[in-house]
Amino acid sequence: MRAAWYDRQGPAEEVLQVGELPDPAAGPGEVRVRLTVSGVSPGDTKKRRGWLGSSMPYPRVVPHSDGAGVVDAVGDGVDAALVGRRVWVHGAQSYRPFGTAAELVVVPAWLAVPLPDAVPDAVGACLGIPGITAHRAVFADGPVAGQTVLVHGALGAVGSLAAQLALHAGATVVATVRKTADLADLPASLREHTVSLDVDEPAGAVRDRAPQGVDRVVEVAFSDNVDLDAAALRLGGVIAAYATRDDRPSIPFWPMLFDNLTIRLLGSDDFPPAARQEAAVGLTAAAADGALTIRTADPLPLADVAAAHDQVDRDNRRRVLVDPTVQAHRA
Repeated sequence: MRAAWYDRQGPAEEVLQVGELPDPAAGPGEVRVRLTVSGVSPGDTKKRRGWLGSSMPYPRVVPHSDGAGVVDAVGDGVDAALVGRRVWVHGAQSYRPFGTAAELVVVPAWLAVPLPDAVPDAVGACLGIPGITAHRAVFADGPVAGQTVLVHGALGAVGSLAAQLALHAGATVVATVRKTADLADLPASLREHTVSLDVDEPAGAVRDRAPQGVDRVVEVAFSDNVDLDAAALRLGGVIAAYATRDDRPSIPFWPMLFDNLTIRLLGSDDFPPAARQEAAVGLTAAAADGALTIRTADPLPLADVAAAHDQVDRDNRRRVLVDPTVQAHRA
């Protein structure tokens, strides 16, 4: 099979290679998926470059955890009726060496989720890391119907899905973007209740839209926004944070304590399996209902995988995809 891989960490252009690797075989409890699209996420590029001092977990890594395609083989103990079924894949390179930057990937059967006919492969390839993180951020503390959810970074991969999932589940969503100019890029369903963080008093603007306070916050920049979040949350609220700029943030401890706030930290590779399966069901249903709009760039051929990684690191507002069925550079 054609695949991309790296044998050492470093800049994308220096370490990523593209060539032939042996076709993988599905073992017991596994399926093999012939991929049509591979989704690239910031976590994939961080692993490749050794972010926070991480080392090579395996001698060779085929990157990317997310993708979509068709099951073409199953291992022992897996229903043969799955062969020929369209699926979206998540967690392919989570605690496993070989991910979806290839023509073929082998994963435990539960990591290959049936993809409804109405949902394009490109959408399926974007549901893994960002979608499951978004689902966990919104629903880890129970249903949100009738509640108010503040979603930061509503144009980002996780934030956009979190906002749409919360709306689909019956919540009122107050969202934020970094700059006023970003408001035009939001879907109409979010624009009315979105706050730009470059206004003079963003916490006051959030409170104007949620006078009783918000029940939950989906947080992409914990260290930057914690004071705003503390001011916006009502008694007993939750901050579900999946990223931060400062890795040792300070917090307004006493105001947060008096409001009995909860800080929930989310590391997507280690969500409980039951939570990941619940998220997969919820994401698939929302996508089938047409409730999820995902902005994607045109897929890049596998030969341009280094450019795909660099694009993710520059700007991931339009999800970056790689098409492993296309080998040549595009003109």
